[in-house]
Amino acid sequence: MLDKLLALDRPMVVFDTETTGTNPRADRIVEIACVKIHPDGRRESWVRRINPRMPIPPASTAIHGISDADVAGLAGFAELAQELAAFLDGCDLGGYNIAGFDLPVLRIEFLRAGLEFDISNRRLVDAQRIFFAHEPRHLSAAARFYCQSDHAGAHGALADAEMTLRVLEGQLARYEQLPRSVLELHELYCAGLDKDMDPEGRIRLINGEPTVNFGRNRGRTLKDMKRDEPGFLQWIMKGEFSIPVKEIVRKFLSHPPDGSDPRGPSPRPGN
Repeated sequence: MLDKLLALDRPMVVFDTETTGTNPRADRIVEIACVKIHPDGRRESWVRRINPRMPIPPASTAIHGISDADVAGLAGFAELAQELAAFLDGCDLGGYNIAGFDLPVLRIEFLRAGLEFDISNRRLVDAQRIFFAHEPRHLSAAARFYCQSDHAGAHGALADAEMTLRVLEGQLARYEQLPRSVLELHELYCAGLDKDMDPEGRIRLINGEPTVNFGRNRGRTLKDMKRDEPGFLQWIMKGEFSIPVKEIVRKFLSHPPDGSDPRGPSPRPGN
């Protein structure tokens, strides 16, 4: 049907990912499904579950139903990257919120696998952006939908905050299935966002360990970096990073979490 409604001069792949969380910089893909539509109407599918090489948080499993046990023993993304890249080769891309999430997380997975997934010559169609453009989802629209009220004070901070409160009340009244605790709402809709240790998301808490969340050392703990590449942490301290990032690194260097002396081990007696 899409080929009848949209002029396709090359294949389009509509894809979706399920992941370990909501941060495309740090979370991993646990399932990806791709549907390729050819200009002549033919369709092909490529669907894989993937071992993310990290624990899947229970809050994420509650959303997509994929647990650690479901992916145990399966291939990681790096093992499937070449096959997936070949399936996507020469194709435009479509999806729902791919610009905001699915495409960034996919491109970062390719980078971890040692492949650059170039999109400069691909055209993108994001159904969410079309949806939001034609069915506004700003606060004034939410006020009309949930509160049957015009938002007269739009873009005044206090008026926006008060209307947001009314909208939240309207959502809780309208959707009986919504959790009735702040913790459950957080885990359902914002899980993972609280793991960024600084506003830029440069350092992220993973399994309780402060972890680098950018560049070639993404995924390595500060503990490992201090032991193996201390120059990297010194580079952060001297570089153009924000004060919160430098403060995290400074505290880590001054007070290592294992309680050891930041100057290194003491000489043994007799040495």
